[in-house]
Amino acid sequence: MAFGTQDDTDEVMNEINMTPLVDVMLVLLIIFIITVPVMKHSVNIDLPRASNEAQTIQPETVRLTVDAQGIYYLNDVKIEDGDLAPRFRAAAAQDPQPALHIRGDRASRYERVAQAMAAAQHAGLRKIGFVTEPVP
Repeated sequence: MAFGTQDDTDEVMNEINMTPLVDVMLVLLIIFIITVPVMKHSVNIDLPRASNEAQTIQPETVRLTVDAQGIYYLNDVKIEDGDLAPRFRAAAAQDPQPALHIRGDRASRYERVAQAMAAAQHAGLRKIGFVTEPVP
């Protein structure tokens, strides 16, 4: 008793089905037919050359030192209290704006450092930092 039909010949099919191959080839042919005219009819122009390297302009750093007696040194040059604000305004007007690094002596009064910070903020300096020594 047989449940299905079976051919008399149990031979392996040794022919390749060409239909999928022809379909793929026709699709590729259509793609090439469409893209080749677009590539040939493009407009020839001379584009400008530009480098893609990022320009790293590092602003200078303004160093303010307050010694134990409360005397200000701007970039290692002694400066009077009245000259501090104009120098800060000149530094704030630079582009890019430099950072202010404050080095305060341990024995100096905090009031002198706070006055310098207030003058820098009033002048428009936005980057203010403190320089400290690492603990041994």
